[in-house]
Amino acid sequence: MNRPQRVTDDLDRLLEVLPQVVQTCLASEAARDQLIEVVLDLGRVPEARYPARAVSLGAEPLGRLELAAVVERVGAFGGDNRAGIERTLHRISAIRNRSGEIVGLTCRVGRSVFGTVAMVRDLLDGGDSLLLMGRPGVGKTTALREIARVLADDLGKRVVVIDTSNEIAGDGDIPHPAIGRARRMQVARPELQHQVMIEAVENHMPEVIVIDEIGTELEAQAARTIAERGVMLVATAHGNELTNLIKNPTLCDLVGGIQSVTLGDEEARRRRTQKTVLERAADPTFPLAVEMHSRHRWLVHRDVARTVDLLLRGQSARPEIRELGAGGELRLQESPSLSASPSPSPSPSLSPLRSPSRSPSPSRSPGLAPRPLSRPEAPSSPPVGVEPACSSPAPAAPPLLRLYGVGIGRSLLEQVGRARQLAVEVVGSVELADAVLSLRHELGRDPHVRRQAQELGLPILVLKSAAQPQLQRAMERLLERHRQQHVDPDSTAAPPCLQGDDAHAGLEECRLAVERVVLPNGQPVELLPRSPRVRLLQAELAGRYRLRTAEFGRGAEQRLRVFPA
Repeated sequence: MNRPQRVTDDLDRLLEVLPQVVQTCLASEAARDQLIEVVLDLGRVPEARYPARAVSLGAEPLGRLELAAVVERVGAFGGDNRAGIERTLHRISAIRNRSGEIVGLTCRVGRSVFGTVAMVRDLLDGGDSLLLMGRPGVGKTTALREIARVLADDLGKRVVVIDTSNEIAGDGDIPHPAIGRARRMQVARPELQHQVMIEAVENHMPEVIVIDEIGTELEAQAARTIAERGVMLVATAHGNELTNLIKNPTLCDLVGGIQSVTLGDEEARRRRTQKTVLERAADPTFPLAVEMHSRHRWLVHRDVARTVDLLLRGQSARPEIRELGAGGELRLQESPSLSASPSPSPSPSLSPLRSPSRSPSPSRSPGLAPRPLSRPEAPSSPPVGVEPACSSPAPAAPPLLRLYGVGIGRSLLEQVGRARQLAVEVVGSVELADAVLSLRHELGRDPHVRRQAQELGLPILVLKSAAQPQLQRAMERLLERHRQQHVDPDSTAAPPCLQGDDAHAGLEECRLAVERVVLPNGQPVELLPRSPRVRLLQAELAGRYRLRTAEFGRGAEQRLRVFPA
């Protein structure tokens, strides 16, 4: 059982600098409970803001003299228009008019919350860098503060906090006790934060650096430099979730960066995607990432590199959901499995991404590359001319093919199977195998294997060489044969229910491709492989839009490509 959260806020220190009417209205404990900030605007009634509501304080609008008195008690504002109260965590931010005079104040209540680190306490022991994301007010800075204290006090590490706005360790030269034994480096101007980050590493030998709000490309580059020197980073970044960082060209380097890669013909066919795709450029600066959806519900990505790869291929990530109960107990659960695209093509929402360091080649027009489309969900009503599809069970996982190799190294077969993600298991004897793969000159040297395979009725596929492309094609052929053997031999054709469902999905896929990609963007789209009947229906539908089509592929991989007019 974890300890429940404990909150300290020094709220009286903040109320002392505010107008008398605000102090009177916030005198009771009920009025202070869960107070987020107090807003003081010239010519308006002061306002207290809570998580789900706002309350007016008094009835009289605020005058210039009252606002000036608050500014005088607070002290000087920095280059980021922020000020504070010494040795507290409160933050006062100013709004100025065109002449530079202060006409509004946002007085944010700073709290030190003990107990939030229980959500990620196990992640701190490994020494991997940790990135926190979430909307404003969700508690990112509060979590940073306690993580810095736990790393410094409980784990005994040398921790340096880069405190740009004095928001983590409070105002004044003496840091707030909430960060424990961690040291604090202040930043003279916000645009110098990246320089102070590098200075901390070079001058003070930290084991951990804590940073609030990485928001510029220079800061992202400084973070990568620090991580490459073996220093653990704990930071927050702009963005509600990991997808926001992937789409952000300034900060995408934090999760490995995005680059355009040209695939070979075979790899593009295997992925059922275009030859130019987006892939992760490097290892992420932060191997761990946390999406803070609320103060008590966090989503943890334990392998950021894998998550980014899945998202770029249009598949769904499965982060770990962590919730903190009222008694301080931590509840863990896996996120529900989301439906992923059957083809690992880039998600349409991520397709406009480009690496900031690369520009498209002038010799290749980006509008000519066929763009794949994910399989759409079944709509509520079928397209015109197609009967409603009845429900059918989800397709079963492909059967595992046990393969025995003659004259071909086991490690080589396993490598090809892993690289192509084939449902193949390499076994050590013919008796355990479903099929035999052999080199031509090796099978004659071992007649016992041939005789044994014939007695067991196992198919034998003979190759000229052990080149990886030949091994791949051979394994795919054997795997397809193995799948067909597991289908009911009496059913020579798909039932009408499945045929209707395939036509329904194929037509809806073609309609979405035309209306969302081909017509608005002038980009060709390559649809998923379908039966001849469905391809004909798709071509007729595209013809209604006065668009050209062509068929590509062979056998079960035949598919339709729709071209702009």
